[in-house]
Amino acid sequence: MPSTQSLTAKEYEKELLRLQTELVFMQEWIVANARRLVVLFEGRDTAGKGGLIKRITSYLNPRTCRIVAVPTPSERERSQWYFQRYVAHLPAAGEIVLFDRSWYNRAGVEHVMGYCTQAEYEEFLRFCPQFEQTLQNEGIMLVKYWLSVSDDEQEQRFEKRLSDPLKRWKFTRTDLQARARWVDYAEAKDRMLARTDTDVSPWYVVEADDKRTARLNLISHLLSLVPYERLDRARPVKLPARQRRKYRRPPRQTERAVPERYVVQ
Repeated sequence: MPSTQSLTAKEYEKELLRLQTELVFMQEWIVANARRLVVLFEGRDTAGKGGLIKRITSYLNPRTCRIVAVPTPSERERSQWYFQRYVAHLPAAGEIVLFDRSWYNRAGVEHVMGYCTQAEYEEFLRFCPQFEQTLQNEGIMLVKYWLSVSDDEQEQRFEKRLSDPLKRWKFTRTDLQARARWVDYAEAKDRMLARTDTDVSPWYVVEADDKRTARLNLISHLLSLVPYERLDRARPVKLPARQRRKYRRPPRQTERAVPERYVVQ
């Protein structure tokens, strides 16, 4: 087991940047070797999934790293094979896909809120390990994280969300029910982990009461799971010479300029 480090706020920012730099090296390796990586982020509302994903993607190339948050299914999608909506978002060679909630919606919110039948729920728990085994047989690296937040911490975050106009949009009717059915969700999570935690596709639980601690621990762990190597950059990139032909920009009054309301000194 690695030793635990206690960091100041300044040291946290420095370590986060170091880990984000390693994520860039990891992405370069995935692209160069045509590998495919899928990371699932699950957890209770307010567990910090969105903020953590933002830290992961801060410096990554969005052309080969996508965030997927699948919306509520349409009537047509409800008639499809359940996994079909998620399969459409799986990565091609050289791509990373981060699921902000995933097919595990069926084992959590859909089951607790009655959005699926008991038979559909049981079939999901039975088949899901086979589905994930197939993904890995196809060469997809699959990593699953559950962000764990305590009842008291979730309560505080809900209160902050309600009073913050920048975050109030995150609060939905389903969130209210999740608060009211805290034990139901806890039991559903326990059963989900028990039925779908396998040697081939394990669940990794991240303690997330402290968001900064959770970010460092998860990113560090993710980097340890991907067998990436820093690519050889011995030959530096050389900028080509700029064209010598003269160019004169058209008069500014011919352009539709944005009003300069601010000037930063």
